[in-house]
Amino acid sequence: MSSKVDYKSAGVDIEAGNEAVRRIKSHVAQTHSSAVLTGLGSFGALFSLGDALQGLKEPVMVQSTDGVGTKSKVTVMAGRYEDLGHDLVSAVAGDIVVMGATPLTFLDYLGFHKIEPEIVEALVRGMSAACLEAGIALVGGETAEMPAVYAEGDLDVVGFVTGVVDREKLLTGANIVAGDVLYAINSSGLHTNGFSLARKLIFEIGGYAIDAQPEELAGKSMADVLLAPHANYVAPVKSILSRGIAVKGMAHITGGGLVENVPRVLPDGLGAVIDCATWTPQPIFALMQRLGNIDDLEMHRAFNMGVGLVLIGPPGLQSELAAAIKSFPALRVWEVGRVEADASGVRFGEVN
Repeated sequence: MSSKVDYKSAGVDIEAGNEAVRRIKSHVAQTHSSAVLTGLGSFGALFSLGDALQGLKEPVMVQSTDGVGTKSKVTVMAGRYEDLGHDLVSAVAGDIVVMGATPLTFLDYLGFHKIEPEIVEALVRGMSAACLEAGIALVGGETAEMPAVYAEGDLDVVGFVTGVVDREKLLTGANIVAGDVLYAINSSGLHTNGFSLARKLIFEIGGYAIDAQPEELAGKSMADVLLAPHANYVAPVKSILSRGIAVKGMAHITGGGLVENVPRVLPDGLGAVIDCATWTPQPIFALMQRLGNIDDLEMHRAFNMGVGLVLIGPPGLQSELAAAIKSFPALRVWEVGRVEADASGVRFGEVN
């Protein structure tokens, strides 16, 4: 007689999933306002748009999704999961705030080879902290255990954000003109970008351990630097926009770096020149460039190189922008470049 088969024998532990849900309920609940009409366990998340739409003449829903990619591999190496949850919210929310939108709700997808409730809790604790920081409701998600899909030790972390903006206040970059200035706001490090290359450079070519402390990193470990949470730009951008500063467009510097992301907001026929002498990237970037003997253009295509946001507007906005982000001490703003006529893409050089 054959042995009895159940779901657990196929590699899926329902009780572990239930324990994970029990652990995260309080973290999720603290992000909720009266606009959230359902708790965990509902088939769908219900969010009342009444307050969010007040005063909007033509509401436009803005949505985005993203994951943390190969950074999850470094997270597993270090056994530090909370910051990865923070990364997820900050990365996805940053994609819609640069369009002028206010993020309202966040959903997550967590996929595992094997669910470990304490890891799920750490991830959601980080998400909840980032949602609180940004004023976003974590309305639900999905935690999946699929041993046939994910290899042992693997996890997949994906987020979905929805926001709203009045159509007349959408930031599309359509009215950007030659002579406008590019203003940069710093990143907190690699964010979630370029980790396939970073892992090759640091662990394969460099041979560093995850807890190594190279002299260049001034007492910080590889884990400290590589897993530094993605800066959360929601509140700073909302502060800038609420003051009516004449920003015409913004670019979130994600995969592809300045080279690929700045052109996404420029009208046809316009390019940008960026002066790399205006800032010094965090030491991790110089270390990686040395390890791989990588040229400057490739570094700027693979990594954000210390720039997390680019805001584009007329000359003379720097003092206003600096005042708007004054209450965010980890952030600074500076003029990094200028928009050029009869050009396309990004080039690096002195700004005339």
